[in-house]
Amino acid sequence: MRLLLCSLSLTVLTGCAGLPKGIEPVQDFELNRYLGRWYEVARLDHSFERGLTRVMTEYSIRDDGGVKVVNRGYQAESGSWKEAVGRAYFVRSPREGYLKVSFFRPFYGTYVIMELDQGYEYALVCGANRKYLWILARDPELDEAVEQRLIAKAKELGFAVDKLIYPQVGDPRTSAGAQVDL
Repeated sequence: MRLLLCSLSLTVLTGCAGLPKGIEPVQDFELNRYLGRWYEVARLDHSFERGLTRVMTEYSIRDDGGVKVVNRGYQAESGSWKEAVGRAYFVRSPREGYLKVSFFRPFYGTYVIMELDQGYEYALVCGANRKYLWILARDPELDEAVEQRLIAKAKELGFAVDKLIYPQVGDPRTSAGAQVDL
C-alpha cells in the first residue's frame, strides 16, 4: 500500500509538468539570455493572477542551479503590489524551453516556451494545458504586428485567444506617480 501511495503521489506531482498535446518547446534555448525582466502583454485568466495589472516577472539563477521566478502585479482593488516567488527547473534539457515551476512546493506546473524570437525580446508561453497562456515581452508594449502573429499562432494551437486579458496599464514601475522598488 505504501508503494502504491508513493507511486500515486509521484505521478500526481510530476503529471502537472507535462506537455500539452501538439505543443513543442523551443529548442537551442539559452537560459542566460532569458534571465531578467519580462512584462506580461496578454494572458488567459486564472485564479492566481486574477485582478492584477502591471504584471511582470523577473528570472534569475538560484544557488542550486535552478531559476528564481518573481512574479509581481498591482492589485487596484487593494491598492497594493502582490508578489509570488517560485523556482523553476528544466524538465528534460537546459537547451529546451520546457521547465517545471513551483510557487507552492512540492507542486510543480508546466512552463513551456512555444515561441521565442532570436533577440529574446518576446515569448509565447503556455502551461500544462490550453487554459494557461502568456505573451511576454521585454517592454510593457509589444509591436502590434508581432502581438497579432503570436495571437494567431496561439489560436491555431487551440487556445481561447478571444478571452485574453491585457494587464499592462501605464508604467509598471509606478503607482499613482510614486516610484516602486522592484
